[in-house]
Amino acid sequence: MPKKILPDFLSLPEIDVEKVVRTGRYHRLLESRLARAPHACPHCAQPSSTGYDSRTVRLKDAPVRSIGITLSVRKRRLFCKPCKRVFTESITGVWPGRRSTQRFRESVRWAAENFTDLARVKRIYRVSNDFIYTSLYEGLAKRARERQRPWPRVLGIDEHGFGRVKRLGGGALVTMLVDFDSKNLFEMAQGRSTEDLRRQLAHIPGRENVQIVVMDMSDPYRKFVREFFPNARIVSDKFHVLRLLSPALLRRRKEILGDRRVHEMKRLMMRNFFALSFIDRARLDNWLRQNPELQELHAFKERLHEVFRTKGFDRASRGFERLLEAAKASGLPEIKRLRETLLRWREPILEYFKTGLTNARTEGMNNVAKVVKRRSYGFRNFQNYRLRVLAACSS
Repeated sequence: MPKKILPDFLSLPEIDVEKVVRTGRYHRLLESRLARAPHACPHCAQPSSTGYDSRTVRLKDAPVRSIGITLSVRKRRLFCKPCKRVFTESITGVWPGRRSTQRFRESVRWAAENFTDLARVKRIYRVSNDFIYTSLYEGLAKRARERQRPWPRVLGIDEHGFGRVKRLGGGALVTMLVDFDSKNLFEMAQGRSTEDLRRQLAHIPGRENVQIVVMDMSDPYRKFVREFFPNARIVSDKFHVLRLLSPALLRRRKEILGDRRVHEMKRLMMRNFFALSFIDRARLDNWLRQNPELQELHAFKERLHEVFRTKGFDRASRGFERLLEAAKASGLPEIKRLRETLLRWREPILEYFKTGLTNARTEGMNNVAKVVKRRSYGFRNFQNYRLRVLAACSS
């Protein structure tokens, strides 16, 4: 390839290639120098072309058709007359203090994201593990900054476990915030308290844009939403409302049958009674009649399902009030706790019938985050984990 074409082919027009040296079967060394043109002084921004001395640096560049490229560039050190200081010429596409081009680092980042293992990346690009991780997270951080935008109109909030907190002996939590409009993960934050979330999310503009927040029935999240998003309405996730009685049902069932987790009645009891066949309904009814307290719990579970099968806000609101009245007359402590929970979350639960929104999208991205964590055999650094999940859950 002619020397005058090489710089344009490499997209480095400011470099004059003087000699191409074959240093291996799949590697080339390009001896070159920078075009002699005035450079702006980094200290005072005045252009200067007065030579002081020169230095030769070697830069790794992205492979060309599976051929590794190394640039040996002779750079001038220039003297700035206005400020009386010496500086070195800069090269477009090479950050200060780096020994590789940004194009090469982007190529390594792409390979680290798409290859099946890092050993292959290390072998093909002839770089260290540390260089691969540095390039990967630099690129992911740059992409995350470019995607940063104001708060969306509809937001989903949920949490999942990240690791263990040694001083507390329990699990650390990560909060996921999902943009329902763009169907992407918007941001992640460590912890779930109002103070933690406010500290990590305060820099994002447009809090007044958020009109609807979909979440489970979490008091810390409700407090955070009320204080942080002044115009937001809270919608309780349908799935979490419907499973309010599931722990009580399972506990009562275990008292009767023992720890028989594969018992058929457990499977029928936890399913939607409305969707069972006629024979399964009859079998479940006969078994529940032998356990009146369990039968009452199951009946309230089905009444809760019936409310959510109702079409229209007004009809659903009336069915919800009837459910509260029936729960008030019950003597079971589980039903009384259910009534207290429904009263505290009355407005967010009924908001579902106005919007029809659930937190299914956020739960799906929680699953993606868990897959990322498993594939990496866990993370110690939350910021690295955040960048990987943002990249996996954003288009």
